Amino acid sequence: MNFTTMIGAAIGAAIDGSDGEDSTIDGAIEGAVAATVIRAVIPLAVTFATGWLVLRGIGKLKDAAFGSGDKAA
Repeated sequence: MNFTTMIGAAIGAAIDGSDGEDSTIDGAIEGAVAATVIRAVIPLAVTFATGWLVLRGIGKLKDAAFGSGDKAA
């Protein structure tokens, strides 16, 4: 079990235990799952954003070098 997964489980258990209705096991499981998903999604989102910014920059460089291409023939 990873450190971030354990922290997520602890936070989930604390949040779930604060209402006092049932055990904190389900909150710990949900917190661990949330931590795992976040650990996978954030690098994916950063990679996507970086790629989008690079493609946008390449498009602007092309437009600056060759013109925007909006001229009618």
